[in-house]
Amino acid sequence: MNAMNAETAATTRLPTYFISHGGGPWPYMPEMRAAMAPLRASLEGIAQSIEASLGAPPRAVLSVSGHWEAPRFTAMAAEQPPMVYDYFGFPAHTYHVKYAAPGAPALAGRIAELLRGAGLEAALDAERGYDHGTFAPLAVMYPEARVPVLQLSLKAGYDPAEHLAAGRALRPLRDEGVLILGSGLSFHNLRLRGPAAAAPSQAFDAWLHETLEGRPPAERSARLQAWTQAPAARIAHPSEDHLLPLMVALGAAEDEPAATVFHESGSFMGWTTSSWRFGSLPVR
Repeated sequence: MNAMNAETAATTRLPTYFISHGGGPWPYMPEMRAAMAPLRASLEGIAQSIEASLGAPPRAVLSVSGHWEAPRFTAMAAEQPPMVYDYFGFPAHTYHVKYAAPGAPALAGRIAELLRGAGLEAALDAERGYDHGTFAPLAVMYPEARVPVLQLSLKAGYDPAEHLAAGRALRPLRDEGVLILGSGLSFHNLRLRGPAAAAPSQAFDAWLHETLEGRPPAERSARLQAWTQAPAARIAHPSEDHLLPLMVALGAAEDEPAATVFHESGSFMGWTTSSWRFGSLPVR
């Protein structure tokens, strides 16, 4: 790559994000509006800042949702993905909402190619639809549903090193107009709510902030691979499905700084939760 091309890549490269995506189909529920207002503002701000910096929306969004696990990393390959209503006990109308963003089958093939090139098993799934880890935040970020969207599954076994490696493999997508969005929750223990959740969620959140923003890249990655040693780790994540999307988002921007884009304490389930950006916004 010559100097001019290198400069162009540096100024158009998209950052990656790990977002705490909130509860169920919350954007479609007026009764959750007040509690989710800080998260809504953050998600809207992410979309607005990208468009202001890039001059356009991203070419596509790749969502790594904590709600999809497969035997190998699997990319959604449907032209028009259906909906997956993977939540329980919500109002009847939330089982009929539609997020009608087009899929991106060609990009799914590109993702599988990049993963296989890095020595990771990869597959395509032409039937999988959008789960709420994807459609809930994107209904806020891109409500007109014009930006193509696809998902990448987590890999069964939840090996942090493999998910960091997947992120590294997908890094070239950032120069191709693809927004990599790790969608989970920085604290996810559905059995722990209210005042009892305050101390453990604050402790784990503080460890994440110190790890992501206060440590050099190599140490940051090492600490995440050993995340179970963090304060209140297994209280924060009895299962790490909602933490692993962080590994992919960070892996795709492993040597770049982290910045908090959302931090809120108490209004949602009594939890302290956060979201981060990895890398800088494009400069036109």
